[in-house]
Amino acid sequence: MKPLLFLLCLPALADQVALPGLRQPVEILRDKWGIPHIYAQTTEDLFFAQGYMAARDRLFQLDLWRRINSGHLAEVQGPAAIPRDRIARLVRYRGDAKAEWDAYSPDARAITESFVRGINARIDSLKGNYGLEFRLAGYAPAKWVAENCIARIAGLLMVRNLPREVERAMDIREYGAAMMEMVKPPDPFVKLRVPPGLDLKLFHEGILKDHAAAIGSARIDVDQGSNNWVVDGTRSVTGKPLLANDPHRPIHIPSLRKSVHLVGPGWNAIGSGEPALPGIALGHNEEIAFGFTIVGIDQADLFVERTNPANAKQYWHKGAWKNMEVERQSIHVKGRAAENVELLYTVHGPVLYEDRAKQRAYALKWAGAEPGGAGYLGALALSRAKNWADFRKAAGGYKVPSENLVYADRAGNIGWIASGLAPIRKGYDGLLPVPGDSGDYEWSGFLSIDQHPQEYNPPRHWIATANSNILPEGYKHQLSHEWAMPFRAHRVAEMLTGTKKLSIEDMQRMQQDVNSLAARRFLDVVKKKSAAGAPWADMLKWDGTMSMDRIEPTIYAVWTARLPQFLLDSPAASRMELTTALKMLEAAKDDKALRGSYDRAIAELTRDMGADRKQWTWGRLHTVTFTHPVKATGANAKLMHRGPISRPGDGNTVNSTSGPNFKQSAGASYRQIIDVADWDRSVMTNVPGESGDPTSAFYSNLLEEWATGKYHPMLYSRKAIEAATAEKVQLVPAK
Repeated sequence: MKPLLFLLCLPALADQVALPGLRQPVEILRDKWGIPHIYAQTTEDLFFAQGYMAARDRLFQLDLWRRINSGHLAEVQGPAAIPRDRIARLVRYRGDAKAEWDAYSPDARAITESFVRGINARIDSLKGNYGLEFRLAGYAPAKWVAENCIARIAGLLMVRNLPREVERAMDIREYGAAMMEMVKPPDPFVKLRVPPGLDLKLFHEGILKDHAAAIGSARIDVDQGSNNWVVDGTRSVTGKPLLANDPHRPIHIPSLRKSVHLVGPGWNAIGSGEPALPGIALGHNEEIAFGFTIVGIDQADLFVERTNPANAKQYWHKGAWKNMEVERQSIHVKGRAAENVELLYTVHGPVLYEDRAKQRAYALKWAGAEPGGAGYLGALALSRAKNWADFRKAAGGYKVPSENLVYADRAGNIGWIASGLAPIRKGYDGLLPVPGDSGDYEWSGFLSIDQHPQEYNPPRHWIATANSNILPEGYKHQLSHEWAMPFRAHRVAEMLTGTKKLSIEDMQRMQQDVNSLAARRFLDVVKKKSAAGAPWADMLKWDGTMSMDRIEPTIYAVWTARLPQFLLDSPAASRMELTTALKMLEAAKDDKALRGSYDRAIAELTRDMGADRKQWTWGRLHTVTFTHPVKATGANAKLMHRGPISRPGDGNTVNSTSGPNFKQSAGASYRQIIDVADWDRSVMTNVPGESGDPTSAFYSNLLEEWATGKYHPMLYSRKAIEAATAEKVQLVPAK
């Protein structure tokens, strides 16, 4: 913190940089929270400058992401990265290039090419002095091309139903369909039916091992969630809409998101996006505000192809053997010779896994193979919408991932669209892998945007989503049968319901809310089941708020984690969600499961946290640690890593702090609350800071703010920005 305070006592620092490829001078005012406000005279220079500043702040992160997304990680990590490199190359877009770029916006290619030229200009300007992270990692950054920004890995990560198909197939084989319908029922409910011709014995965890490596890190939690809500002027103190959004993803250092303000021809937009992409993904422009949460549309199916015993590169489809498409590539590997790999494709898509002994290949059919299927790049059109009609049209082109897009405008309108390509399946539900040989499971196109759930100025005067089931009553189309548990969404609705006019401060309290509806419902059931003298009597006085200084959240978290195995005498209990456990607990005839799980929890806590219950505070158990991807020791570790930091809440509170083993690994790294009546009154935060340079004052300057539930201004007007400027950068064309 001290370097930042010192910086803010000085007048704004000026830095002029001459760069080849720039057309006109560009002015950049970095505010005291680290956000660059970029003012350019041409669109080309605007995105050149965004790329330059992204690389100035996050060059190591950008290079690491480029390698992950394009399949060049083994060059610096060695043989262990070969499987994920293969998948990254396997799922790249292979269709018509013009259709791909045009799907995002007519100028998407030009914008992206300017952006990557800016990244490359920063790399060139460093003349080999690339910073601490590169010195520790032992390699240098490579140049970018526009195609790096249309890689598919970021979108594949957000298509989460694919591994669940394989898991469900193995679970049905192990426990039976009826058991899985009970412990993890589809929503809307359908009977789990194994497709004719699908042999469940063919499935094992190895099928998606390379896929999991390609999309994952040890800190990714599959139950990440997000919240957004918007109220119209009848429910705000300003008389105009207020929009709140806190998308949840893995908690990283550097931050997953990068904030920026882009001002140039056709652009005056501020917000956040992924650092490796041009534009912003959520925020506001001069007329509208927007945000998102993941919908969870089922955008992928795993096809089991029957291969030819005499020729493994042939598969049976609709009565004939067909040749797979084969591409051969060479993966450069640190410390050894290059690895030659074959990339195989069937009519359904890339082959993720081959089992030649059983004559099977497992192919991925997914929405990301379509033109415009790169994750989040569709926001280039969204962020220039001026009204609901523009926004709705742009949402129709937002293909991957599927997003609950919320909207507010200066005219006072609010809206929501569940965007993303939604495959049309006929005769099956997408919950299990399907045979590829018969042709009975082909997609019949995608739903039109008119067929997607949406609202515009609803009579309740507010809209909220939180990854749970958003299907309207009577909705006829298939989007998904898998959603987040409803507790966060119901808590947001509980706080929004009523007639109180809400302020920015109210929105902040809502985003920071850690009162758990899940805990409250659990306590209600416990009260009904408790006999006289129950050992948990003190727990019943608790209101369900997951505060760091209380011991009740700790007991509750461990208690409910152990509850399923006492409710169900089957290994399938490990698949049980809390909603199912609560239903089974309500139906129980006695408190036997409650007592068994409570005793187990208390024994574990005594063993792990000591006999003194006063020491069992939630903040002691529930922490978050920010670990830089580069391994560092000694002074470098202290410089680069942060934490552990005590955290309130859990995965079912609005302030979602989810993660395995009671540690937070995912949550809202970025938050925004936007005041349509006065853009300068909007607030935001981005943990731990805007820079990825461990020596920068902006590396972790927002960490304390985030950890204590505070925000900083999301400045928009030139006057307000100038008053808060900490650094001035002028980019000029090189002579």
